[in-house]
Amino acid sequence: MSDKPQILKIEKTFPLDRGGELPALEIAYHTWGELNEAKDNVVWVFHALTANSNLADWWGDILTDESALSPQKYFIVCANILGSPYGTSSPLTINPETGAPYYSDFPMYTIRDMIAAHQLLRDHLGIKKVAIGLGGSMGGFQAYEWAVQEPEFFEKLILVVTGPKESPWRLAVHSAQRIAIEADPTWRDHDMRAGEHGVAAARAIGMLSYRNHTIFNQTQADEISKMDGFRADSYMRYQGKKLIDRKFQGYLLWSMTKGMDSHDIGRDRGGVEAALQLIQAEVLQISIDSDILFACDEQEWIASHIPKVTYREIKSLYGHDGFLTEFGKINVLMKEFLG
Repeated sequence: MSDKPQILKIEKTFPLDRGGELPALEIAYHTWGELNEAKDNVVWVFHALTANSNLADWWGDILTDESALSPQKYFIVCANILGSPYGTSSPLTINPETGAPYYSDFPMYTIRDMIAAHQLLRDHLGIKKVAIGLGGSMGGFQAYEWAVQEPEFFEKLILVVTGPKESPWRLAVHSAQRIAIEADPTWRDHDMRAGEHGVAAARAIGMLSYRNHTIFNQTQADEISKMDGFRADSYMRYQGKKLIDRKFQGYLLWSMTKGMDSHDIGRDRGGVEAALQLIQAEVLQISIDSDILFACDEQEWIASHIPKVTYREIKSLYGHDGFLTEFGKINVLMKEFLG
């Protein structure tokens, strides 16, 4: 599979959940493996906030022969989400009315819009059913939403440190990130570097919730006493610069966190508990003991309201980022679940 994504171009109006529309839509995606004759070996992987459609970049262990989801057995699909800078329509896409990137003119969107885009790709690929849907963090938001919209579409779901609705805690983290972006007076400018200082600050805020006290003490401690130049400080600045270098322009990151805030499978469906009851797939819900973004008690509550669920907790020092760093432990649980 090429590192470069395939692009599906939808040459018709794409209506948006918040109102408004896009005059056309582009969807970037990758696939691995082969669709079998029965078309019953599809794995759909949903990526999280700053990832992309190329699993090799961020969850490459899934693509190995040792993986429970090896492409030797499955046809794996991963689509770049709406609003991301990695090929699907976003604030960096050319606005046909101006001939220049949308930047802050790009309309607001929600998780449900992301699913509408995925469904267009599903139809293009001729997929009638997904054997396994897999998503961690924001990736799981998409899996929950699609599984409620089309309960018979997924046979199994693997949901890792994620939830059916944004919590006040995570909303507050996103708000703090947007406040940091808004403090940069350039964030709405029509420029690729707009808001980059705010983005760096927002990323640093995010890192505090992706990791935790214990892992920072273990990995960022200074070996000798210092007055300045601390490892923890340089690490946070490095993470901010890295995200800027990855095309996360100010308005783009601001609008992506707004999109995350919209996540609520219970909206217009009688609440979260009622919506969870609609899920027909067999579900593996995985929590991480040190995750402060998606705490274990929340994960247990979610599992208690899903009809067919297996709940498992893994131990990791890495907090929320454990869903990326602890693939070996997650893979063991996936193998047990899939039989």
